[in-house]
This record gives sequence, structure tokens and C-alpha cells, in this order.
Amino acid sequence: MSESPLEGKSLGEGSFESYLFGFIASLLLTLTSFFLVSEQLLTTNFVDPLIIGLAVIQMVAQVVFFLHLGNESSPRWNLQLFLFMMMVVVIVVFGSIWIMNHLNYNTMPMERTMK
Repeated sequence: MSESPLEGKSLGEGSFESYLFGFIASLLLTLTSFFLVSEQLLTTNFVDPLIIGLAVIQMVAQVVFFLHLGNESSPRWNLQLFLFMMMVVVIVVFGSIWIMNHLNYNTMPMERTMK
């Protein structure tokens, strides 16, 4: 009898099955988010937290399946690098939102420029 590649084994680090499972999970999470927004099935009060939750789940899936964090014997340096990267991403994202919000607030309305 032939044994399936996943039978009796976990998804090993760097294996084809690991990357394929991570890719499919990321693809499904992305398509789910896109479908929720494009079809407008729910109100924004429900969609916004759902999109954020799906993004967090996708981030965890990518960290586990592609970056392999948590599988090593001494994860200290990888954890520090990951936390620093998250800090930079948060600063860039919220800084960009803050700058765009203040640019919109400080921009002169079009009615005044037309007169």
C-alpha cells in the first residue's frame, strides 16, 4: 500500500506541503476579505472588524508557514527581529494615516480657490 505524504507526519519546516498549505490558507483568507468588501453583504460595522481579524489570522499563518517563527530551538533573536519589524510597520501605517488625515484637514476647500 502506498502511504500518503502527510500520513503520520506533521507539516515539516520548509517542506513543499508546508508551503502549499500556507499558500492556500493565505489565498483563501485574501479572497474571503475581497469577497466581503466587493459584494457588500454586511455593513461596515461588521466588515471592518472582520477584515482586521482575517488580516491578523493571515499574518499568523504567514509567520508560521513562511517565516517559520516558533519552530526553532532558541527563538529569541527571531522574536526580537519580528517585534522590531512589527513596530516599524505600525509606525509607517499609522504615521501615513495621520499625515493623510492632517493633509486633508489642512487643505483649503475648493470653493475658496475658485473665487
